[in-house]
Amino acid sequence: MDMTERIFQDHVLQLCKMYGWLAHHVPPMRYNNKNALGNNWGTGGLAGMPDLTLISQNGRGIIYAELKTASGKVSPLQQQILNTLERNGAEVYIWRPRDLMAIAARLSGLKPLEG
Repeated sequence: MDMTERIFQDHVLQLCKMYGWLAHHVPPMRYNNKNALGNNWGTGGLAGMPDLTLISQNGRGIIYAELKTASGKVSPLQQQILNTLERNGAEVYIWRPRDLMAIAARLSGLKPLEG
């Protein structure tokens, strides 16, 4: 299944709505020119954080999901953050469009998604 990351994200967010998950997405960090004090300032969250933080409203857990296209690569910084989250007991995934059926199964509570 070939689709952009944005379209894929929209599909995942629809599944979240269907199955009672809250979804948090922080856009990538963007830096602007110097502010009035002469400092650079950025918006967004921690660099390398997964695209989505999903919180079940039905007690099915908290998921951190990095979304990639079929050929998209995880950067070293993203992998480092994913590994750190996992070492701390978080449920972490790298999801691709081909995973949509398994994602739906996990979010619906029918079965756990395998890494």
